[in-house]
Amino acid sequence: MELKKKLVASFMAFENQVDVSTSIHDIRTEAIKMFETKGFPTKKDEAWKYTSLKSLLKHDYSVFPNQETTIDYNAVKPYFLHNIDTYKVVFVDGIYSSFLSETSHDGLDICLLSSALNKPKYKMVIDTYFNQIASKDSLTSLNTAFAKEGVYINIPKGKVVDKPVEIIYFSTRKESALLIQPRNLIVVNENSHIQIIERHQSLTENPVLTNSVTEIFANKRAVVDFYKVQNDHETASLIDNTFVQQKQGSICSVHTFSFGGKLTRNNLQFFQKGEGIDSILKGITIIKGKQHVDHSTLVHHITPNCESHQDYKGIFAERAIGVFNGKVLVNKEAQKTNAYQQNNNIIIDDKATINAKPQLEIFADDVKCSHGCTIGQLDQDALFYMQQRGIPKKEASALLLYAFSNNVLESVKIPEIKKRINKLIAKKLGVAIGFDL
Repeated sequence: MELKKKLVASFMAFENQVDVSTSIHDIRTEAIKMFETKGFPTKKDEAWKYTSLKSLLKHDYSVFPNQETTIDYNAVKPYFLHNIDTYKVVFVDGIYSSFLSETSHDGLDICLLSSALNKPKYKMVIDTYFNQIASKDSLTSLNTAFAKEGVYINIPKGKVVDKPVEIIYFSTRKESALLIQPRNLIVVNENSHIQIIERHQSLTENPVLTNSVTEIFANKRAVVDFYKVQNDHETASLIDNTFVQQKQGSICSVHTFSFGGKLTRNNLQFFQKGEGIDSILKGITIIKGKQHVDHSTLVHHITPNCESHQDYKGIFAERAIGVFNGKVLVNKEAQKTNAYQQNNNIIIDDKATINAKPQLEIFADDVKCSHGCTIGQLDQDALFYMQQRGIPKKEASALLLYAFSNNVLESVKIPEIKKRINKLIAKKLGVAIGFDL
């Protein structure tokens, strides 16, 4: 059966399994109708002009597995951060794993969305925030229709979370092909601070498609640091939809490190609703073979006296394809906006491709906005210079490529994440140096 028809036909059975409030039921019903009308995006859609889902949709996915799969901790230990203590919310094949997780209700909520959707004590927060900023495009609507499990985080006023939160989604070989649709809701209230690391990791060579939606609300003077580590098998694909709403004086940064997977699409949208806001979007992409990574970003400046900084670096080898579609939208009322957008790319092989479309749409007249894009190759003079001083060509190339992407790493605030990314970069570049510069 065609995947779209299978999902629509499965919706009623899914709804009958889930006990939620009438309002959530209405949201889901509206969402499945939206998806049924729009279907999966195609290259005819302007936003998907350079990214096709056709090869992903041919598999017969299991659409909502409901049995927990047990996995050995030693098999997944390398994917966790070590040397620091963290809260952990772990899912296996879309099902919460209590064995691998460490959640909390001690003065803050770091727990499951399924609990928040079902328990009366969370109703006010759910009614206020759930599905309020997520877009109504087809894939987000599909996730909303089947929204059941994911992470629920609610940080009260004036709380600095004492340790980072790790969110990890594992997929196993249990299903021949698996569709996972996690839904995360993160609310960080006034003067609070949180650090979050998110990872989607397949433990199988079977096809896996993840359609994830995360809503983040940073209220007045909140600080949110979010790190996405994407280094999956080449049979796993990820569509990551993240929506961020910021209030007065808040600072929110999202770092995206895309090193693996068959196809990765990052839809990242920021909405500024208050003065003195800073939005930071940074990313490093290093891919090869036939891998495909697409970054689609939007920063909507709605109010005056705010800033945004976008900086994406890409390194593409063999037949890899990269896409950057970044947009800055400045409303007429958003005077004194300072918006910066930069996308720089290096193509290692002639058959690699990069499609870049940086955009500014400005309706205010008292602003500082800039954007730029470069596509080039390694500096051969610099490479020759390093070789003349005894550095082998492979290591010299790796050092130049690391230096090219290093300014993104400079803003990473968790040392263990920086070390992990350094090792992943070295592995992707095929050298045995740690880049601990």
